[in-house]
Amino acid sequence: MIDIRSKTLSEIKEAIESLGEQGFRAKQVYEWIWKKGATSFEEMSNLSIGLREKLSKHYAFYAIQVATRQESIDGTIKCAFSLHDGGVIEGVLIPTEKRMTACVSSQVGCSLDCKFCATGYLKRMRNLSAAEIYDQVVLLNKESTERYGKPLSNIVFMGMGEPLLNYKEVMQSIDHLCGTHGLAMSPSRITVSTAGIVKMIYKMADEGARFNLALSLHAANDAKRSAIMPINDTNPLSDLSKALRYYHGKTGGQITLEYAVMNDTNDGQKEAQELIAFAQKIPKVKVNLIEYNPIDLASFKSPGMATIDTFAQHLKRHGVLTVIRRSRGKDIDAACGQLANKQESGSAE
Repeated sequence: MIDIRSKTLSEIKEAIESLGEQGFRAKQVYEWIWKKGATSFEEMSNLSIGLREKLSKHYAFYAIQVATRQESIDGTIKCAFSLHDGGVIEGVLIPTEKRMTACVSSQVGCSLDCKFCATGYLKRMRNLSAAEIYDQVVLLNKESTERYGKPLSNIVFMGMGEPLLNYKEVMQSIDHLCGTHGLAMSPSRITVSTAGIVKMIYKMADEGARFNLALSLHAANDAKRSAIMPINDTNPLSDLSKALRYYHGKTGGQITLEYAVMNDTNDGQKEAQELIAFAQKIPKVKVNLIEYNPIDLASFKSPGMATIDTFAQHLKRHGVLTVIRRSRGKDIDAACGQLANKQESGSAE
């Protein structure tokens, strides 16, 4: 059956009227789905039993489920989510004193083959639906409120997959997260991270995106970036720079450059100068330096915090707004670049 959550409000109205029921019920169904997070018609208590039975004969809810849950020594929680077709994705709750952040996935696997990222070694199976992305937020919010007594404050699309290669569903999920018919979150609390799909950055800009944009950069030299991120072959740095400037000009939003610092790869003074030159071309830019998290499938290593601190100071001296992002959840493979469906070490729900 068709997932009712794949339907627009007008399509649900047409479906309800075709069942001989009053069309205004569609708004009630829509709010049950996106405002209250209902995953069955039985929960929709202000609908008649007859209408609920009719709907359940024609439509389904392909809601995701928590398959395993792991908690890090630093409080980070990683969930493996099972999908209706047997697929598995991962999402992470990252708690700090000031923020409760959900890191969500946009695809089952990934097609970009980034050499330093565990997800890049997985085959891309399919895109997630907007509802499956929304479900991750709802379930991680439940983890946040039950474990820490606080709701989510931020959402980052930095999990498995490339969000801009699932553009329609990612944007639809953000509409449900931010819309008054849904969770009514502020778009300023949402960050979409991309490896750099130039044409889609232009598309977002033209559509007036109001959320934050992050670019997974990791090298500001084309040869070096192509070696670790093959997507750079077709989306080179010069094109990315133009796209980011266009995006800022259209939206005025801040752009973050994500840079995982890797030993003897991108951690030297030459690489710092290249990063400075790239960053200075983009208005209102911030650089997040990330301590690289080693994975079994690659030989890259972290250079250590002393090297990262030195790298950061070099950037700051040249006027680049720079933040060092400390890795969270490394002991449960929940840190940046480590998501790879290692379910066997998790605890069953």
